[in-house]
Amino acid sequence: MSGELSPIDKAKYVAAKRAAEFVEDGMRVGLGTGSTAAWLVRCLGEKVREEGMRFKGIPTSARTAELAREVGIEVISLDEARWLDLTIDGADEFDANLALVKGGGGALLQEKIVATASDQMVVIADAAKEVEHLGHFPLPVEVIPFGWPTTQALIEETLISMDVMGRQTTLRMNGDRPYITDEGNHILDLHLQRIGNARQLALVLNQIPGVVENGLFIDICDTVVIGYGDGRVETRDINAGTVQETQLDFVEDDNLFRDI
Repeated sequence: MSGELSPIDKAKYVAAKRAAEFVEDGMRVGLGTGSTAAWLVRCLGEKVREEGMRFKGIPTSARTAELAREVGIEVISLDEARWLDLTIDGADEFDANLALVKGGGGALLQEKIVATASDQMVVIADAAKEVEHLGHFPLPVEVIPFGWPTTQALIEETLISMDVMGRQTTLRMNGDRPYITDEGNHILDLHLQRIGNARQLALVLNQIPGVVENGLFIDICDTVVIGYGDGRVETRDINAGTVQETQLDFVEDDNLFRDI
């Protein structure tokens, strides 16, 4: 029941519910990965079941694909869709320019490919994800398994000349084994604390042999939907320069919560 949700989950829920309003019949919609994106998928599944909405979902991970099918969303691949009307995803951090750090859930590569193949990207987040400077959340970098310690050393050497506060890097683990992405790669988490020039860092990291992609999303996000624990939702459109605030009410018998 919604009354049992924590304030942070309420914030994620109202952001997802508001973002679901961007989806229209017939659209091809990228579906993000992570806890906030999972709320979105549930909200969209409710629209499919109760309102008869029909659209095609393009998931950014195997986890999202499984959930989307469970709630009744038609799932197709990016190869089938080719181009998308909209992608809705979460973020680990975002700043005033809607630059993002993503990849805490391990799906940054598919997330970036899907987002850049979309006419519009909407990010849903709770208010705690907004930061003055990116970097407090570790920056994920996806690397191929072959020679990953060498790639890690090259990254650490490169960071010496970058405008960052910290340079520690760690291999993401899954128990006692390296974490494996959907593409069979590893993830190095860069503990930078503060990123002074995100655009420069993103470009430089992708020039290092062994790096597949990094979790900096620059000039990709168009709109951010920010949820608050009291039901308030703020929608910022960076292209239009607008900020809208709405209030969403919680419904205690909402079907959305029956499977949670």
